[in-house]
Amino acid sequence: MKRAVQWLSVMVMTCWSSAMAAEVDQLGEGLVNPGYVEKPAWFKQSFLDLEEDVAEATEVGRRLLLYFYQDGCPYCSKWIEDLHDEAVADKVQRGFDVVSINLWGDREVVDLQGEERTEKQLSESLKVMFTPTLIFLNESGEGVLRMNGYYPPHQFAAVLDYVSSHKEQETPFAQYYAKLNPAAPSPTLHHQPGWGKAPLDLGQLTGSGRPKLVLFEQKRCASCDELHLDILQRPELKQDLAQFDVALLDRWGKGKVTLPSGRRISERKWAESLNIQFSPTLLFLDDAGGEVFRTEAYLKAFHTQSAMRYVLNKRYKDQPHFQRYVQERADALHDQGIEFDLMD
Repeated sequence: MKRAVQWLSVMVMTCWSSAMAAEVDQLGEGLVNPGYVEKPAWFKQSFLDLEEDVAEATEVGRRLLLYFYQDGCPYCSKWIEDLHDEAVADKVQRGFDVVSINLWGDREVVDLQGEERTEKQLSESLKVMFTPTLIFLNESGEGVLRMNGYYPPHQFAAVLDYVSSHKEQETPFAQYYAKLNPAAPSPTLHHQPGWGKAPLDLGQLTGSGRPKLVLFEQKRCASCDELHLDILQRPELKQDLAQFDVALLDRWGKGKVTLPSGRRISERKWAESLNIQFSPTLLFLDDAGGEVFRTEAYLKAFHTQSAMRYVLNKRYKDQPHFQRYVQERADALHDQGIEFDLMD
């Protein structure tokens, strides 16, 4: 069996773990961690030998789905809640064996290279920075698709159909999903005065000393509408956003973008080269135009602002684990007596 794992590019989405974020779910007999959510009984009871899990899934005509989670994660809870829907649960059970991996766990895992490591070491080696992260593997143990964050049920259902039907052999997921033409309200992008748009020369944005934020969006995108009409309208996020040089691009657009290297490319081709799969994607660049971070899943205000602050304060340089940064920020707010709703 082919052991080399071809992971897709890291995308970004996170949730805050509880102040007592744990290494394992069970603290002892009868005790569980704060924020622990019971997983469906039909998840696979795995010995965490991933090559063996791939082989067993293949034998029964399914694929392996690795679910990276943490206790106290509201997006994980929401995803598990979505699995209570019979139609969604049926798609998962018919197409996949699901194996849970605790982002901070100490259980031993035999990875697809045959090496033993803990759950948290595996998570780190795969650059899992957000929960839930779902990694779908094919029959050779290769990564077919990676979801770095929560997708709403209709989008998750499209992912399940795409992977279970082996559509990756025919077309990239982004193009597959676009052809489904999901309904969404706004027929236009949400450009604001002062923001860059195609035709765009990224080289002209460099040298200001400010970080760059490129928003990859699309028309008829409900999540994009929520980002612009609600989240980015909040005063504290407006203040943070004002510290970026911002550009808004249509991920399916034909408008031209000149990269810092001088290469001229269409919005769509650039999005494809970056493996953009979700709208909106927030691509953060340093002043020289190099990517330092991105979010590529559904986010509420707290996590959107956390991503901005992570980049504005250059915390990616000293804290490579975005999850830990988010927890530090949440703890600091709690210490100041500031209450907030992670899902607001």
